[in-house]
Amino acid sequence: MLSVIIIVKNEDQNIRRCLESIRWVDEIIIVDSGSTDNTLSIAREYTDKILITDWQGYGIQKQRALELATCDWVLNLDGDESVSENLRQAIKDAMQNDLADAFRIPIYLNFYGKNLNHSWCPKRHIRLYKRVGASYTDKIVHEEILVPPKARISKLRHGIQHHSFQDVSHALYKMNIYSSYSAKIRIKANKKYSLFKVLLHTSAMFFRCYFLQGGLFDGRNGFLLAILSAHGSFYRGIKTVYRDNERNMDKIP
Repeated sequence: MLSVIIIVKNEDQNIRRCLESIRWVDEIIIVDSGSTDNTLSIAREYTDKILITDWQGYGIQKQRALELATCDWVLNLDGDESVSENLRQAIKDAMQNDLADAFRIPIYLNFYGKNLNHSWCPKRHIRLYKRVGASYTDKIVHEEILVPPKARISKLRHGIQHHSFQDVSHALYKMNIYSSYSAKIRIKANKKYSLFKVLLHTSAMFFRCYFLQGGLFDGRNGFLLAILSAHGSFYRGIKTVYRDNERNMDKIP
């Protein structure tokens, strides 16, 4: 049996697509951190297992959702992601054959209604795993799922569709939030950054996304995503060098 855990806030533009794609699962658990749009009313059409709580960061939110799951297997999704028919069958086969205890699944970005086959997709994250013994780190961003040391880890070929950015303005909005999260983590860890190092990382990020990951094969959308990725790297670094006012940092959701 399969539980799907989803953490959300103000995802009414995406959540129905996500939930429609997982109608076939045994349990849907949603943890909401204060939506003010129609997210919750849409979610209640699909599940009654909804927790409304404060925001403590991605790791803690996902752990809260995981603790509510009751099935043997768990699939972790975001509200702006969806599962294709091919991935649905791959997940069912993976659970039935029991060849591994956790599976990495590629993430394929959808930008302006077009699926990108190269940009940001090579990195595979563990998204499907057996519930017993699993837990999330408490990182505010870039959280990780921890599985038992002897867990068998494999990967699925078909990927999750990620409708992350609605448009350029939405991308810049999310970039500002995530870069502030990352800067807070780096400052707390006392990591030192110079302007030269920030610029070096920015250039390396563009090179990786556009050339190494093959973003150039995704046309102008691939080029734009490589530019946005490089900007994200720049903002993460520059906010570590030139720190935000603490009062503004505290307002980050």
